[in-house]
Amino acid sequence: MHAPTLEDIERASARISGHVTRTPCLHSRTLSRLTGAQIWIKFENLQFTASFKERGALNRLLQLRPEQRAVGVSAMSAGNHGQAVAYHATRLGIPSTIVMPRFTPYVKVEQTRLHGAEVILQGDTLSDAYDCVQELTQRRGLIFVHPYDDSAVIAGQGTIGLELLEAVPEMDVIVVPIGGGGLIGGIATAVKARAPHVRIFGVQTQGYPSMVAALKGETLIAHGDTIAEGIAVKAAGRITTQIIRTLVEDIIVVDETTLEHAVALFLNVEKTVAEGAGAAALAAVLKEQQRFAGKKVVVLLSGGNMDPRLLASVIMRELVRENRIVRLHIPIADHPGVLSQVATLIAGRGGNILEVYHQRLALDMPAKSANLQVVFEARDSRHADEVVEVLRAAGFRPTIAPP
Repeated sequence: MHAPTLEDIERASARISGHVTRTPCLHSRTLSRLTGAQIWIKFENLQFTASFKERGALNRLLQLRPEQRAVGVSAMSAGNHGQAVAYHATRLGIPSTIVMPRFTPYVKVEQTRLHGAEVILQGDTLSDAYDCVQELTQRRGLIFVHPYDDSAVIAGQGTIGLELLEAVPEMDVIVVPIGGGGLIGGIATAVKARAPHVRIFGVQTQGYPSMVAALKGETLIAHGDTIAEGIAVKAAGRITTQIIRTLVEDIIVVDETTLEHAVALFLNVEKTVAEGAGAAALAAVLKEQQRFAGKKVVVLLSGGNMDPRLLASVIMRELVRENRIVRLHIPIADHPGVLSQVATLIAGRGGNILEVYHQRLALDMPAKSANLQVVFEARDSRHADEVVEVLRAAGFRPTIAPP
């Protein structure tokens, strides 16, 4: 299968027009101030299924022959591709079967089912799901819709590039998450054909730098959990690797802490939900601010399908990092009224106590002592320091537990 051309992407744009959302690309004054770059955000989380995957899936499905539509399609997915295939296949009257890893976030599994697909949960990784879907596709005679290494899928994702050229013609840089490479491959093909001066950067996570490994001719040894499961791909695409080798400037590798910070910034600043993979482009700019300083940078917010429990955890962890939720260890004399005194001091300074743990039985402490653990909420880091200083001025010896 060949790499798509600009003409393929232009035809894809006409083909899917009116069936996917032409998402906004908006300038962010706050993120621009925080990063030192001029930041525009392409909000692909505003697609109906909350990710860019609709573009490529629909372009592929619309090119099926009638007899292929009749037998149905299959796909393997960590969530977003599966939802996209399921939604548009059902809309077009095409049966769909989606194989997903067993630990795919529940919200993605349930939405895929609601869109009309048969969902099979198999294996712990996308590689396991891929093995399963290949066997199933052959046994049932289905048409397999690859999530990224398919020229029609890549062309569909490339329609984003055409929209960016219209929305931000003055852009210098585009930053794009990379899983298998279909999204960046399509965007790079479209943009470089019309605006070769624009520099395109990819982003991967520390645990799954599959495209970095592919470009070096190495085999990836993937490891660890990541909140960016949408780009936790062990094997890069063959077609996409060649496109990226030719057209992409560099690939930035980001850690989990920076990904979490980017998710929190999208929520707090832009009031929008970005899943871990969707926030990867912003995470790259946060990590390498000097590289992008002063540039007009478009970041792809590629999807917003994040499990609510995981999102809640990310938010709370960010509050801890910002010292807006603080855990104190306070050694105290085990006398009546001491706990009340500590609580009064914290409350008097405006701290909101969330948890208290009063430990008397630790054998490394004197029998007449206790260790008080207090979790309180502060307005910001400076306010947290003020609360700690009030306790110290009263004769206590609080220490802040590390995040």
